[in-house]
Amino acid sequence: MAHYDLEEQEQIDSIKAWWNAYGNLVTSLLLAVAVAVVGWRGWNWYQDGESGKAAAVFDALEHAVDARDAQKIKSLAGELTEKYGRSSYAGMGALLAARQSFDSGDLKTARAQLSWAADNAKDEVRDVARLRLAAVLLDEKAYDEALKQLDGGHAAAFDARFLEAKGDVLAAQGKRNDARDAYRTALEKMGEPANAASRELLQQKLDSMGEAA
Repeated sequence: MAHYDLEEQEQIDSIKAWWNAYGNLVTSLLLAVAVAVVGWRGWNWYQDGESGKAAAVFDALEHAVDARDAQKIKSLAGELTEKYGRSSYAGMGALLAARQSFDSGDLKTARAQLSWAADNAKDEVRDVARLRLAAVLLDEKAYDEALKQLDGGHAAAFDARFLEAKGDVLAAQGKRNDARDAYRTALEKMGEPANAASRELLQQKLDSMGEAA
């Protein structure tokens, strides 16, 4: 025990000597870290609070969609993008509002909402927005803009869907060989576990392109 006490005392003396030499520097560093931690926690608290507010607006948006209140949908979706654009709810809200706008025939608003989500949403929501925006652009015969959306980066899980959509645009342009290649590659990416109906539809699109010229 005495040996342990002596060893412990030596450690204490060593720590005291080190502290005398570097104490002021360490205190300054600790103070800086403490300020950073407080700031980080404050930012997280702010983010949590903002996320809660965004969630409430999104919930109201869902109710507006159920009620088919077009004016309220547009207003709440705008509030999400303007006030809570960094939250995941903004992208989801833009998609939800765009679907309602598209269903009601308001393609201009749907395009604006999808464009926002395609540029600002995160991960899968952004990918879905790009696919839907490409579909709207295809409907408007804005083929080059549609292809630009489809040529952007996306998650590997969406490869087949992006290729199929690209094939649709190329087919509409009359580029049958390019469309055929896109459809064929989409089938390869889709794999066997894919939904049978989706795979069959894609196969029909490929078959409709005929043989290579």
